[in-house]
Amino acid sequence: MEAVLAQTTGSFQERPADRRLGAAFASVWVHRMRDRDAPPVVITPDATIDLQWIDGRFRIAGPDREPQIEILPSAATIVGFRFRPGAAAGWLGVPANQIVGERLDLSDLWGVRARYLAGSVRAMPDLAGMVGQMEKAIGAYTQDHRAPDAAMGFAFDVVDQGLPADRPLVPFLLRTLHMSERTLRRRFEESFGYGPKTLDRILRFHRYRRLRQMSGDASTAVLAVEAGYSDQAHLIRESRRLSGVTPSTLADASSKT
Repeated sequence: MEAVLAQTTGSFQERPADRRLGAAFASVWVHRMRDRDAPPVVITPDATIDLQWIDGRFRIAGPDREPQIEILPSAATIVGFRFRPGAAAGWLGVPANQIVGERLDLSDLWGVRARYLAGSVRAMPDLAGMVGQMEKAIGAYTQDHRAPDAAMGFAFDVVDQGLPADRPLVPFLLRTLHMSERTLRRRFEESFGYGPKTLDRILRFHRYRRLRQMSGDASTAVLAVEAGYSDQAHLIRESRRLSGVTPSTLADASSKT
């Protein structure tokens, strides 16, 4: 069966995380697969790290460099807790560059603690109640972990927003954060899984996707430049590299969801 973009199958909903999770987690999402046979799905890199609940267990979806293909059961419901930028390493106790491209059972990192966490989620008759139980359980663990790396949170926001073309990213970060280039790269890799240039490439692509969603029928060439690409051809190359399809195919798929 041919793989399809994750956002084109099933239903997806996202909301801000409960205040108990606010220090480490930004949002909670639910992806429900279709009742009939679910196709393999393509996960596009988006520079995020998620704690996910699937079939009664927690797993970690690490940051991706390239598209990932996953096969999920029909009618499966996946609940995701999205870490704030720079927060996952401290919460998990593992640098992000050690879980790049990985889908790991939390017990692989935490051992028996992961089983205790999963065991504290009581069964509920409805999904909202189950999510509430998960937030309560995760919140109890979150209180015992160190605060997110504020400097890396700031750096992520700078990269996500994009700098003018005449202001190179790395020199700007070095001056603003008062770090050596070696330290900057190490901190980025520990927090996000890769260095500033890779993070910039991934976030630029999602900046283009946000612009596309907001702009309607605007020219792809214009949006490419607004997002930070040198031209439309540059965007097409990156779209194929990060999603496996062209921007027009990606837009058509998104419009059908």
